Amino acid sequence: MNTQLAPVPGRHDHPPQPVRSPETHPVRRVGLIDRAAMHLGVALIRWGRRPVRARRRERPALAPESISARRELDRVRDEHLVLKLTQFR
Repeated sequence: MNTQLAPVPGRHDHPPQPVRSPETHPVRRVGLIDRAAMHLGVALIRWGRRPVRARRRERPALAPESISARRELDRVRDEHLVLKLTQFR
């Protein structure tokens, strides 16, 4: 399947756009306000993406209910594992 077909001459689905010369397109100079706005925008983006460091002092202490619930969960999981392991003997 190495058949290559030559394009049909005179048929173009997407003709190329005409190229403008630099003289026809006026160059717009960037003003001081535009530059300041760009720098402010970049600074706000960089400031918004800065890494957040969690402080250890502000971490909430675990409630006694959650500690007891965690212990109960561990105890039930251990009982379940013991029952499952004894089935294979």
